[in-house]
Amino acid sequence: MSQQIDQVRAVIWQEGELKLLDQRLLPLQQRYIACEDVMAVADGIRDMVVRGAPAIGVAAGYGVAIAVAACYKANPNGWRQALEADLTRLAEARPTAVNLCWAIKRMRAVITTLEGDPRQAVIDEACRIDAEDLAANHRMGELGAALIEQRCALMTHCNAGALATAGYGTALGVIRAAHAADKVSQVYADETRPWMQGSRLTAWELLQDGIPVTLLADGAAAHLMKQGEVKWLIVGADRIAANGDVANKIGTYHAAISARHHGVKVMVVAPTSTIDMSLETGEQIPLEVRSEEELLAFNGQQVAASGAKAWNPVFDVTPAGLVDAIVTERGVVLQPNMEKMAVLMAG
Repeated sequence: MSQQIDQVRAVIWQEGELKLLDQRLLPLQQRYIACEDVMAVADGIRDMVVRGAPAIGVAAGYGVAIAVAACYKANPNGWRQALEADLTRLAEARPTAVNLCWAIKRMRAVITTLEGDPRQAVIDEACRIDAEDLAANHRMGELGAALIEQRCALMTHCNAGALATAGYGTALGVIRAAHAADKVSQVYADETRPWMQGSRLTAWELLQDGIPVTLLADGAAAHLMKQGEVKWLIVGADRIAANGDVANKIGTYHAAISARHHGVKVMVVAPTSTIDMSLETGEQIPLEVRSEEELLAFNGQQVAASGAKAWNPVFDVTPAGLVDAIVTERGVVLQPNMEKMAVLMAG
């Protein structure tokens, strides 16, 4: 991995301060926003300053640490009660990415064991979440790259790279590892409307590493797959149900259907923190619907006919039957189903 991209992080904890890379400005500008309180962290998650399920989880861990510090400073004897409102505010920032509530739950478990000044202990736990995610991404990169048997073209949707995680990436971690093993002839990245994560973020990341990338309109994916060059569609996930159904950026389901029709394999790459065993199927996953203005305008400029309405779901669910492999830091599940997912999580 190149030194430049290795130095880029979506979430930075430095000398007691949380900084979030404002991904709304990339690739034209790199600017970090300092989050001084839990409200700023929640706003950063809700407003897409930080995005990608693992990165949201990492940011949430540090957000809890910030909230604990503020509550303890204000009321050393009653800080636990005051903390509840902050945790609720943070948990409600975005509904689909399970890593958000997973990180809060993990931080809460530590908090319940603490006596005295809790501040350093919660910082330590948030740092562990951060470090564990980075290590998991490198492991998933190795496991996923091993599934690619020949040098070929790969396709990805949205951004599941260093910018969506603690570093290295999930889907892009596999692509990075495959490229290092000389298995990648070309990467095709969907532009990913309406936030253009493929155009702005994925292409930028891959170019930093010298990985050849070609952008395409989301609707061009099926036609490209028909050409026969692409062998794998590799994506991340925001939540995976107990049966292997996958919630990811809107358009993933469309791409997976096209992949199955054209004989292109589908690989989903996500840490086990993204797997929600409390939900039996993807039908139970809450799917966020954002403002229609994100479709009616682009970069602040109106692009739709005045008076038109818009439906803007930002996630969809790809059934497990369309997924060839789910890659996690614990191992790979081929042709996922409820039994196989249970074995993975039990192990």
